[in-house]
Amino acid sequence: MRAAPTLLALALAAAFGGFVATALRDGLQSPARAAPAASAAVPAAGALPTAVDGQVLPSLAPMLKRVTPSVVSVHTKQRVRVNTPFGNDPFFRRMFGIPEERINESLGSGVIVDATQGYVLTNHHVIEGADDVSVTLADGRTLTAEFIGSDPDTDVALMKIPAQGLSAIPLANADTLQAGDFVVAVGNPFGFSQTVTSGIVSAVGRSNVPGVGFQNFIQTDASINPGNSGGALVNLRGELVGINTASFNLRGSMAGNIGLGFAIPIDLARNVMQQLATTGEVRRGTLGVDTQTVDARIAAGLGLPEDTRGAVVTRVYGTAASSGLRTGDVVVAANGQRIDSSDALRNFQGLQPLDSTVTLEVLRDGNATQVSTRLRALPRDGASYDPRLAGATFSDLPEAVRRQNPRARGVLVEKIDADSRAYRGGLREGDLIVAANSGEFRDLAGFRDTLADNPRQLVLQVSRRGRIGNLMME
Repeated sequence: MRAAPTLLALALAAAFGGFVATALRDGLQSPARAAPAASAAVPAAGALPTAVDGQVLPSLAPMLKRVTPSVVSVHTKQRVRVNTPFGNDPFFRRMFGIPEERINESLGSGVIVDATQGYVLTNHHVIEGADDVSVTLADGRTLTAEFIGSDPDTDVALMKIPAQGLSAIPLANADTLQAGDFVVAVGNPFGFSQTVTSGIVSAVGRSNVPGVGFQNFIQTDASINPGNSGGALVNLRGELVGINTASFNLRGSMAGNIGLGFAIPIDLARNVMQQLATTGEVRRGTLGVDTQTVDARIAAGLGLPEDTRGAVVTRVYGTAASSGLRTGDVVVAANGQRIDSSDALRNFQGLQPLDSTVTLEVLRDGNATQVSTRLRALPRDGASYDPRLAGATFSDLPEAVRRQNPRARGVLVEKIDADSRAYRGGLREGDLIVAANSGEFRDLAGFRDTLADNPRQLVLQVSRRGRIGNLMME
């Protein structure tokens, strides 16, 4: 099992799933009361009628019999080294019985979405850092899962299990989902397998959940508790509309559910799954611009009404200029979706398929106009940026980090080949490049743009394990 390296510990306000030990509340106790004598017309044994006024009582049971075989328990194990004040001295470890490592275990949920291939969707945070992952089916079989890939920025992961006779859940079209629709959540909260809760869709298109990456959540009041992560959110036809991912509670996960649950729309999860199944990773495009959120001061400076909202273009990179976007344009909508801020535009970009066409509605010199452009992929290999960076593979900061700290900026060294030119220059895996003498930048697009003129000298300011230093790239 491989796990993506983590640069920063993400302190999430959303209470994500994973197994959390808890105690059950005592059963309700009520004083015994004398029961009235039964009438001759009423049966002595109380039971729910099968019909009322000739109408059969509604039940979710028939639908759930089809759905629950597709929902699985995901059990992970992570080996963690045990630090001791005696260091690595084996004598002290034997004397005091200190193990070299311990096993952290957690439990989440998953959904079988392709019975032929054995594909199981779950959350990235359910399997993040795991050394071993196993899946327990509804029929009791436990299987070792193969990791296919994951996308931290949308919290989607794909696994594969080798089993016959699997039952896959049909996928819905989440675009038709609307507030007020009835939904059912199925998962393994607190380790109680095959638990079903119901509710309605409280809202769609939520994108203001703290500490999470690219967002387009379904909000529901169906109970989503620790362990539900990666489970199924289904409609009354038994179709998968979302992957449960988080519950929001200011008091933390141990406070229990308060009716604020979130799920990843299946259309988004399906797009991520297809990329992971094909290449093992997710690639995103960029519009190639820097933007800033429009406030009253900026609106006044642009001669716009004080209540104007949007993202003003502050810089256009390289080939993006051919799209027709200009500095000073205010983006107010993208593909018909309202854009109120710079974060909203970035979030929109991160949720679109690579190389997709985007129609932007912009205000230019006070007049409304449209600009059609494409989301272009950025190369990530260092050699395509500058020969002195050959051997390094770059990536943007995780989106969750940017949301938590809007001032966060820089480019991550995701991988580096030993004995490469970049390695000999001093770069290491996990380094964060925060500045360069070639010019200012906030992300990968900006970093590439600053290197377009092939600076004679290249000095990088790098953050490594909390320390800042300069590297002269040769």
